[in-house]
Order: sequence, then C-alpha cells, then structure tokens
Amino acid sequence: MKFLDEAKVYIRSGDGGNGCVAFRREKYIEYGGPSGGNGGRGGDVVIETVDGLNTLIDYRYQQHFKARSGGNGMGKDRHGAAGNDVVLKVPVGTQIIDEDKETLLADLTEIGQRIVLSKGGNGGFGNAHFKSSTNRAPRNANPGQTGEERWVWLRLKLIADAGLVGLPNAGKSTFLAAVSAAKPKIADYPFTTLNPQLGVVDSDGREFVLADIPGLIEGAHEGSGLGDRFLGHIERCRVLLHLVDGTSEHAGEAYKTVRAELEAYGNGLADKPEIVALSKVDAMTPEQIKQQAARLKRAAKKTPRLLSSASGAGVTEAKRALLEIIDQAGGSSVKATREDAPAWQP
Repeated sequence: MKFLDEAKVYIRSGDGGNGCVAFRREKYIEYGGPSGGNGGRGGDVVIETVDGLNTLIDYRYQQHFKARSGGNGMGKDRHGAAGNDVVLKVPVGTQIIDEDKETLLADLTEIGQRIVLSKGGNGGFGNAHFKSSTNRAPRNANPGQTGEERWVWLRLKLIADAGLVGLPNAGKSTFLAAVSAAKPKIADYPFTTLNPQLGVVDSDGREFVLADIPGLIEGAHEGSGLGDRFLGHIERCRVLLHLVDGTSEHAGEAYKTVRAELEAYGNGLADKPEIVALSKVDAMTPEQIKQQAARLKRAAKKTPRLLSSASGAGVTEAKRALLEIIDQAGGSSVKATREDAPAWQP
C-alpha cells in the first residue's frame, strides 16, 4: 500500500427536505384540515478514526464526498426521510485543517473519535405544523435549509512514542529492523527510506512504538533532499534517538547538521528529550571509536551511546533508555493503538 500523509477533499452535507402544503379530503370524512408533512433532515459529513489504517491513500482516488438530502414532506401527515450521513474513515493521528492550511479544525488522536464536519440542513415544516385555533387552514410551508460545503485538508501525523533522526545512511532503518518486526528497506545508499515507518519495540516485556523517517540533509528546511515534510510524523514523539554514523568524516559536524534542521523546522522538535548514539561501531577500530565519540560529545554536550544494529552491541541499553524517558513523559501509547475495537477493513 502506498503511503500518503496529506489529502485535500471536498465535503458537502445534505439539504433539508421541503415541507408540504396539503389538506385532508376524503369521502365520508366530516372534518378535514391541513395534513402536509415536514421535510427530512439532510445527512451530515462525519470524520471517524478507525484501527487498521496508517495512510490517507484512499483519498487520493476520491476527493468529493456528498451526503444525501432529506426527503420532501407529503400529504396525509407523511414526513420526509432523513438523508444518510457520509462517514470518512481516517487513521489515528489525522488532523483536519481548513482550506487555508493554517486553521486547525480537529486533531484526532484516539480510536473511535467522531466529529461532524458539516451538518445537514434542517427540513422545512409542512402546513400541519402551523395549524392553531386561530389559523385553522394554513397554506404555507417552509423550504428545507441548504447543507454546508467546504474544502478541507487531511494531514496525518503518526502516533509514536519515540522517533529516529539522523543523516541519510546513519543506520536508522537497520536499528528499526533490529528492535522490531518492521521490515524497512535497507541498502548502502542514501535515502533508502522514502516514507515513514513504524515498529513496535519490545523492551524487558514492555512495548512502545518507534518511528523512522527519511534522513535529513543540510538545507532540508528549504526543500533539499526529501525536505523536512516528514518531520511532522515525529512531532508527537516523547523522545528522539539521534543516530550519528561513526564511519562519517566528522561525527560532530553530522550531529550539528541535523540539529540545525530540527531548529529550523520548529514546532518544539529541538526541545524534545534526545538520546545521542554513535552507530556502526562494529565497522570501526577502537581508535576511530574514541576519536568520533569525543567529537560527538563536544558537539552534543553529552556522552553519546555506542551501538551497532548489525552486531546488537548497545541496542538493548538504547531501548531501555528510550523506555525510561517515555515512562517519565506519561507511558507508552501501545494501549491506545491496540484497543479491543474491531479493525476497519476497506
């Protein structure tokens, strides 16, 4: 399935049905009177989060969603039927943004959340509604109200407890594959990861969700490489694991490059708790490890962890450190993403 994290859709709720003007006239019936029914209410456009989805790809092929209009009222006091609602199924973590791409309408972070984006129009009253002791034969009825229409943006921000950041080829996908059942693409060239990946990590019998995003390069906030558009997927993370390739020319400069892009992006990413790790130590000599670790310590102002996803060295300690910070920030979100609600299937 292709990954799509942003889509623009047109929504329109249903119109209300018109009220009816009618009178009861039947043979052998002594008393007649107004008998026009009310119009039915138009259908709503509803957004609902469901389990089993992690992309907005469905909205690439269909962008227009219109609810049914309510039925018109009829004689013999028959009211019009209400229009059916239209329900848009979206993954957890979806934000609803107005057409200006600035106004946030809703942020859906839990399974089963439902919001009404456009309310259907009310049905009009029939002439039977207006009868009274002083108005025995009203000949007026109300038209139904029109529905609401608008364009909105759907933007997905993945729900994860921890996020991986670093330059391309820093070993992020290898680390994710080593600690979870995820199977990201791994190769010896940059930008192997083109879309965000999620994995559930087991650490000492407990679980948390880890997100891997495409690597950042200098100038990513200006659109260089794959840009910084995927950084939104780690905005909800409680902690970042910053991997620095130990086989690069200068580990300290590599660290500073990524930190500069996080600060340029904003939205609080640069302020999140961070664990710094020197990766690929299995491909380095003890002298190289000592030199690169010293450079990274000066740049990050903290002692980096040494790990190798290929050999497993330092991986367990890194998972425990991530889980410790996640606990301090409020615990794992695995429960929220694994409720007993049945998964929706297209």
